[in-house]
Amino acid sequence: MNPLMNPSAHKTAVDTLLSNHPQHLWRGLNNQRTPGVAAHWPDLERLIGDWPRGAITEVVSALDGIGELRLVLPAVAELSQREARWILWVAPPHIPYPAALAAAGVDLARMLVLHPRKDQNTLWALELALRSGSCSAVLAWPPTLQDVQWRRLQLAAEAGNSLAFFFFRQSNAAAVPIALRLDLHPAPQGVDVNVRKRRGAMPTRGMVALSDQLALAF
Repeated sequence: MNPLMNPSAHKTAVDTLLSNHPQHLWRGLNNQRTPGVAAHWPDLERLIGDWPRGAITEVVSALDGIGELRLVLPAVAELSQREARWILWVAPPHIPYPAALAAAGVDLARMLVLHPRKDQNTLWALELALRSGSCSAVLAWPPTLQDVQWRRLQLAAEAGNSLAFFFFRQSNAAAVPIALRLDLHPAPQGVDVNVRKRRGAMPTRGMVALSDQLALAF
């Protein structure tokens, strides 16, 4: 029988690929996803639901300080209070402001800040931190990533069950297996959120009203 017409042959070939080369494949459907983490912003939750856990969220904003950290801090604060794991900041562009983070509910005793000297060290630290399982959340400002690097880091986030936020000035990812991609733009009383990619859902867009309760984290 022609193996192309034999379903069992297809199954065997696919199973072999998944077993021997998982780093080269991405399974678009996963029925055993880890529950996400609440965003705690009603407008944002209507757009994205929960923040995906065990996955990378790409956050793109042309300017620093337009609300990108305010969007993620409630979820980060929840994890810092709920889990005995680290909140790791990798290569932030400015020094995190402890008073503002504490006011947002972040347990500072669980926070680490890492400033690698080279891009290669940043990627090594990111993969190690995500895969180790010792970090409940990783906030990173990485260099431009190649497709293979995206896939390695996504697999690491899955292995460590981490909530991962990668912040960029412009999107540098194409068809890579990240769970969520947001483009942010300033808006009156908040931020305009363009959901460019969301696993299992169509792209959408909306304005998220940000209260004045959270001070700037930088």
